[in-house]
Amino acid sequence: MKESITLHDKTFVPYLTNEELEAAIDRLAEIINLEHQNEKEPVILLCVLNGAIMFTSELMKRLDFPIELMTIKVASYSGTRSGGHIQEVMGITGSVKGRKVIICEDIVDTGATMVYLDKRLRESGASDVKICSMLLKPEVYKQPLKLDYVAMEIPNRFIVGFGLDYDQLGRNYKDIYVLKD
Repeated sequence: MKESITLHDKTFVPYLTNEELEAAIDRLAEIINLEHQNEKEPVILLCVLNGAIMFTSELMKRLDFPIELMTIKVASYSGTRSGGHIQEVMGITGSVKGRKVIICEDIVDTGATMVYLDKRLRESGASDVKICSMLLKPEVYKQPLKLDYVAMEIPNRFIVGFGLDYDQLGRNYKDIYVLKD
């Protein structure tokens, strides 16, 4: 892990190691596998692009029931702040009608994106929708919507790495870095 990284005009310092992330994903996959051990039909893993690519990839490798991968791209962030307004940049890459769906998200803070996606999937006919997030910021999550699977809870700090970005940079780091005070 590097001592610090600079992206655009900001410096980030080490926060979570890849080993910590992988262990949290291992624990999460055990829970999901247990809940879905008797699935007959493939469950859709809906990867929320771009941030959840690394998390979804790691989670998929650990799941031992039938899955089908789909993606959707939504936007709510600009710089270091969530705008609250959700824009669907790319629609779902398949039909969810009559299907079980697990939304795979990198991080949930305000939860506006999850509320939007839950509603969108139910309106599209999904038979069941579960929300799975690598990270949750509980101090800013105020939605009534239940999160089904969360790998780790973190404080409300701005982070990059393991799929998370600052204005499109930093996703490629295997560890997670936090904005330096």
